[in-house]
Amino acid sequence: MSNSNTLFPELNKIISLFDFEKITTERKEVLQPLIDFIQLKVNDNLAIRLNLICTHNSRRSHLSQVWAQTAAYYFDVENVFCYSGGTEATALFPKVAEILKKSGFTIKMLSEGNNPVYAIKFAPTESPVIGFSKTYDDVFNPESGFAAIMTCSQADGGCPFIAGAEKRIPVTFEDPKAFDNSPQQTEKYEERSLQIATEMFYVFSEIKK
Repeated sequence: MSNSNTLFPELNKIISLFDFEKITTERKEVLQPLIDFIQLKVNDNLAIRLNLICTHNSRRSHLSQVWAQTAAYYFDVENVFCYSGGTEATALFPKVAEILKKSGFTIKMLSEGNNPVYAIKFAPTESPVIGFSKTYDDVFNPESGFAAIMTCSQADGGCPFIAGAEKRIPVTFEDPKAFDNSPQQTEKYEERSLQIATEMFYVFSEIKK
């Protein structure tokens, strides 16, 4: 993969491990509507707003938001704004922040409490992604003109209508929560993060500018 923008060095090491050949044909078909949505916006020189949605906005939606924003920057696809939300607000699960930090992101906790706010930075010169749990229609997120990317089947099934969404695209991932408090927890969170990262990088690698 070639790119024109510089990420933190540790992130570049992780990216060198991404293997698009391991993404199945079936999975590429699932990702194609997201590629098409982004490509249409690029063709028309319009802002690309992606709201990545899961039930609790605590794990998969945050991983998807952070990796998608990083991929857009890496491949120099401009005017990409990634958000995340849930059908309810809880908290960004600490293991997610831990896995992202281990991957090479610089993470700073901006506020503590029941729903901490994190600044998640992927490049020296770019603004951080602000990570905290919120509902998909929170004021922090766009009201309209966005694609609702459903990252979990529960939210996809439970939310037949997302107000303001221009398009709804299910790209669901298995929940690493199933392995919480088990010896495999870290391994499974890393595995899910790597899958999401690889797929988001594949999506943006397909965009023609």
